[in-house]
Amino acid sequence: MTAESTPEPGIPGEADSGPRHRRERGRRKGLLVMAWTAAGIVILGGTGAGYLYFKLNGNIRSVDINQALGTDRPDKADNGSENILVLGSDTRSGANKKLGGGTDDGSARSDTAMIVHVYEGHKKASVVSVPRDTLIDRPECTDTQGVTHDAARGVMFNSAYSTGGAACAVKTVESMSGIRMDHYLEVDFAGFEKLIDELGGVEVTTTKAIDDPDSHLELTAGTHTLTGEQALGLVRTRHGVGDGSDLGRIQLQQAFIKALVEQVREVGLFTSPKKLYDLADTATKAVTTDSDLGSVKTLMSWASGLKGIKASNMHMVTLPVRYDPADPNRVVVSETKAEQVWTALKNDRPIPREATEGNATGEADGVVTAS
Repeated sequence: MTAESTPEPGIPGEADSGPRHRRERGRRKGLLVMAWTAAGIVILGGTGAGYLYFKLNGNIRSVDINQALGTDRPDKADNGSENILVLGSDTRSGANKKLGGGTDDGSARSDTAMIVHVYEGHKKASVVSVPRDTLIDRPECTDTQGVTHDAARGVMFNSAYSTGGAACAVKTVESMSGIRMDHYLEVDFAGFEKLIDELGGVEVTTTKAIDDPDSHLELTAGTHTLTGEQALGLVRTRHGVGDGSDLGRIQLQQAFIKALVEQVREVGLFTSPKKLYDLADTATKAVTTDSDLGSVKTLMSWASGLKGIKASNMHMVTLPVRYDPADPNRVVVSETKAEQVWTALKNDRPIPREATEGNATGEADGVVTAS
């Protein structure tokens, strides 16, 4: 698929992101997919506010992925590139229940999954979205509580997270790709909603009306400043646009990420200490990280290393898939093209154009654009 935010296929680089004034803004610092999460934290390190630092430090939840998975993993890259598994999760209960979707059974599910590859030099990135409905063979894995979960064949990708949490999600991605995930970042939907509101909303333009009662979203065609609830509805809707599949939802997510990165650049983070703290407080409460990023200091240092990546240098694709002939509500991996994607990332190379062509798309490309 080709998201609205995607540069020329195969080249995670110099794409035209709009009118000249937007290109000028694009030269300023951005923070990749996790821009909204890390923006406040990066600056906080210079405030000298010890109490605030420790309060924010206490907000961060972390999981020891390395301990759970042991040594039976792909090798780490030795060229300075990094791979990060980013999940959007929802317990379907408590604060998340009112946000729509799923049942209130207390379980945790991953509705959004992205593999972010940061190239050597940390100036460019490729983002590979994995549809939650993709049928995969889930490997045996051990969760962070030490419980071992049996392997399973032909199950949905998001079953890895609901079965064994973060560790099993990482194990499954590494098994699929042959690529080691250097870091893990999980974003809670309720925290995402609050953060968008604190940013003052995110402006997008819809080229078609969207009406999806399941995600509590109703938008006319035109330009909107989305509230947190509307933004969350947008990145979760699947029935209101395109062919109603998870692939269409991914196209909306990728377009929204571009708009969000633009919004973070324009908000007055550097001039309002209170706004800065409020954003950092909400962001650190909303995320779960791997243990290597489990403090404000390490998360700040890591995020600071991503500041050179512009939105225009993020090449966003979906894992090559096709609809399952036996069930149109599921997709299966197009193995040859997927291998092209994984091989490119293993070798720190651009994803080739041919890997992104002729795949199932979801038919929602262009429905949402950054205003």
